[in-house]
Amino acid sequence: MLNRKLRMGMIGGGKDAFIGAIHRLALNMDGLAEMKAGALSIDPVVAIESGKQLFLDKERVYTDYKTLFEKEAAMPADERLDFISIVTPNFVHFDPAMMALDKGFNVVIEKPITFSLEEAIKLKAKVNETGLSLLICHTYTGYPMVKQAKQMLKEGLFGNIRKVYVEYPQGWLSTPLETSGNAQASWRTDPKRSGKAGAMGDIGTHAFNLAEYVTGLKVVKLCADINSIVPERKLDDDGAVLMNFENGASGVLFATQVAAGEENNIKIRVYGEKGGLEWEQNNANTLLVKWLDKPAQVYRAGTGYLSSHAMHNSRTPAGHPEGYLEAFANLYRNFALTLSAKLSGETPKPEWLDFPGVEEGVRGMMFIEKVIESGRSEKKWIEFNE
Repeated sequence: MLNRKLRMGMIGGGKDAFIGAIHRLALNMDGLAEMKAGALSIDPVVAIESGKQLFLDKERVYTDYKTLFEKEAAMPADERLDFISIVTPNFVHFDPAMMALDKGFNVVIEKPITFSLEEAIKLKAKVNETGLSLLICHTYTGYPMVKQAKQMLKEGLFGNIRKVYVEYPQGWLSTPLETSGNAQASWRTDPKRSGKAGAMGDIGTHAFNLAEYVTGLKVVKLCADINSIVPERKLDDDGAVLMNFENGASGVLFATQVAAGEENNIKIRVYGEKGGLEWEQNNANTLLVKWLDKPAQVYRAGTGYLSSHAMHNSRTPAGHPEGYLEAFANLYRNFALTLSAKLSGETPKPEWLDFPGVEEGVRGMMFIEKVIESGRSEKKWIEFNE
């Protein structure tokens, strides 16, 4: 392993930007990497002020990402960035990610991975061409009990998987916030900045990724009902999807941002021949395991009976709550450990490699593409392939 911290540059995420601050908290939690440079806003004044607030070297605070790549790529080896974190709106994902890879930088990127499926496929080809690493931030895969669920299903403890339910209810867009100056609502409901999908792109992709991650199965066909509930909203704010998986299992996914009073309680239930399991973010330290012919069990984070993947991603003893920030930090830690090993010529451990990458990013964009296609079509059932 390297005997130094990894060096990160950030694009987007300036002052008052929610997700940029979350990324920096996650980055700093384990002390494996540090932020050294940034192009933090399209507004030059905000970019410079944000750099000052983060105590960055003023020579490494940039007012556009193209200048960042030009200057940082020319840095000597002992100062050069190891990876770039891209925390911009969807329409500014592809170009800086491609540029970062071309300049030899590994990449962390917010979801969905790109603005379109075509861009995602090109980005995947570039990752494969360069051999560099990419992390896409599907945060919920970082929870230890989600990893426990995945390992139990992988071991076949419940027999053949038959049924999957996954949901992500939010209520924050129950009114037309995009017309009142709310920056988050404004770009998320704008097709020119968000892409083809609203709720299905923003949170539906999280639910879809969680379903495929936990089960280890790929969706092969889907049927979607997509709605724009708030009058004059340009993108979907509500929808439901029927899914068929590669092993014959069926699934139901719903994602909505107009469930008034709901926050962020993403939830998954998976059932097999012998039993099933249930996890939800509002009770993230608990995995409920149900059996056909014996009493239900409650698995808890931080305990010694968990899988190696769950234990590796548990940070505190049992009974101490871990949540969203720790799960986010688990993504960064596993990514950083993998990069550090690769840069040292070592083989990363399987637990370190357990983070969502470019393949999951492409699958997410395909989900958006097929859901919107089905939602607009009278045919409804759509084959899920590139």
